[in-house]
Amino acid sequence: MPRLTRLDAGDARGFSRLAIDGVAGLTSLVEAVHRNIALGPGILVAPPDGPTTGATGLVYRSIRGVTRVVGRGIDTLLAELSPYLADEDTGPGRDGVKAALNGVLGDYLRVTGNPLAFSMVLRREGKTLALQKETLEEAIPRPTGKLLVLVHGLCMNDLQWSRNGHDHGAALARDLGYTPVYLFYPSGLHVSINGRAFARLMEELVSQWPVRLRELSIVSHSMGGLVARSACHYAAEAGARWTRKLRHLVFLGTPHHGAPLERGGNWVNVALGVTPYSAPFARLGKIRGAGITDLRHGSLLDEDWEGRDRFSHAPDPRRIVPLPEGVTCHALAATLGREAGSLKGHLMGDGLVPVDSALGRHRDPARTLPIPESRQWVGMGMGHMDLLSRPEVYARIRESLSGGK
Repeated sequence: MPRLTRLDAGDARGFSRLAIDGVAGLTSLVEAVHRNIALGPGILVAPPDGPTTGATGLVYRSIRGVTRVVGRGIDTLLAELSPYLADEDTGPGRDGVKAALNGVLGDYLRVTGNPLAFSMVLRREGKTLALQKETLEEAIPRPTGKLLVLVHGLCMNDLQWSRNGHDHGAALARDLGYTPVYLFYPSGLHVSINGRAFARLMEELVSQWPVRLRELSIVSHSMGGLVARSACHYAAEAGARWTRKLRHLVFLGTPHHGAPLERGGNWVNVALGVTPYSAPFARLGKIRGAGITDLRHGSLLDEDWEGRDRFSHAPDPRRIVPLPEGVTCHALAATLGREAGSLKGHLMGDGLVPVDSALGRHRDPARTLPIPESRQWVGMGMGHMDLLSRPEVYARIRESLSGGK
């Protein structure tokens, strides 16, 4: 995790509140273990809920009470100091930490009003773009009629498109004349929530683009591809105009049909909940944000999660979402295997996303995405993050966007 050198007042209050909530939550966790162990053995017995009583209960209540009082004091102090601590500059360290926290705890930070929660924005060089024609002209030197929007993955941010000295956006600007703009979003929220927000932002951006827009392309990495597909769905539903300019969608390691690690994490939750001794620890797995649980199957819509317990083990609940009409879609996958058909590549994919999921393949033909083989590509001997920087990946993206495929 990046090292922080300076925090503004809002960040400091946010970390303070998160630490306070964490202490209170850990106290409850330890109390639950204490209570369940005190009840005696029972392997397949549903664990009871509620606080401990007597002297033990008094100890735990005291710890939580002191923690909350201290927390309120810190928040008050930092609020008074905020005029002296304000710092408008952003940096890769602070952005990296906030992106990671909002990926893991995005929905929690929003519900609790934590200052570390942030809203989706479009940026260039780490600076937020105001979506008015005049300000876009000032912020973007020599904008072209070819707009490229890059959408990052889980727990990441827009600055992390730059990796090992390479940035797909900057390279496409140099080679194909695109003007790159980068999405920065709290990836711990449901994919559908971010999809709706992205669709609205794109409508504003396209309507205010300072020159005549000839074409629009989106390059997305990992979860970003799900957010892009969700945005296209909600844009079409709302009759938005920006999708009429959309020519290409490029998916880099997108888990169209889910990621095994999230499904495995869900099974761990189920298993830990079986006994009264392990059940309290299942709460730790339930800290993860809604966006992460959407990766279990690759959920894109509100209907995929509304009214459901997202931590329960259940069959794939997704509604089928077709690819946007009239858009040329490209799927690039990676595999740790160095030879086609290797067992390592089949079992592990790129370390996070299986090849079939990244290419949109599914055992149910109705769910298979109709991306022609000529627009599919698999990089051998590379991991999930290598899709951001390997020269052979960029060569394929450039060929795809230049009309070579």
